[in-house]
Amino acid sequence: MTADTSAGTTTDPTTGTTTDTTTDTAVDTAVDVIDTLAGIRPGSRLDLLRDRRPDAREHAQRAYEALFAPDSEQEVTLVERVALAAFVAGLHQDPAVARHYADRLAEHAPDLRTTIEREIEASRTVGPYGVYDEPALAQESLIGPAYRAGRRAALDERLAAALDHAHLLVFRPRESSRDALKRLLDAGWTTTGVVTISQLVAFLTFQIRVVAGLRLLGADR
Repeated sequence: MTADTSAGTTTDPTTGTTTDTTTDTAVDTAVDVIDTLAGIRPGSRLDLLRDRRPDAREHAQRAYEALFAPDSEQEVTLVERVALAAFVAGLHQDPAVARHYADRLAEHAPDLRTTIEREIEASRTVGPYGVYDEPALAQESLIGPAYRAGRRAALDERLAAALDHAHLLVFRPRESSRDALKRLLDAGWTTTGVVTISQLVAFLTFQIRVVAGLRLLGADR
């Protein structure tokens, strides 16, 4: 059997039968994920409100598709992306968003869903925490817990380091540093991979806030 790697197919030379071997990473591009998570119905007041900023709407959807239907999984696999998203959404405690990413994780790695749920429960806290370097702001410093997923044997080193970094960005963003980034590199992440997972955490934070805001607008009638 010969492989056409550029097309993601294999062809049996004796029968000529072609089989698709690509990984299914597609998301339904016809469905706007923010509309779905916020419960926005077509033609509703919120739907019309979002239509007033079509570029913002389109860019948010395209960002979601780029992160969760990637052209390449070389630097960050789809399972790693969805596991990280499920973890971050769980930390933010938005039930609809958390369920969306937990369900996506269950589609691609059902055994990992329970592990991520346990990590969410073990690491959930409030925040943000952090220490200000500026003397004038020192009194506003608040020390918070430092989460270390790497202590749990069920996670590989790469994913554990990514969860640590995500927790840092969510609850202790002022403590982000070169040392924090180095821990990711030491765990096997490339520079491009580090950028991708940082973008993913930032996008999730944005998406969750937009969804929450739209829900509030929908309730204020």
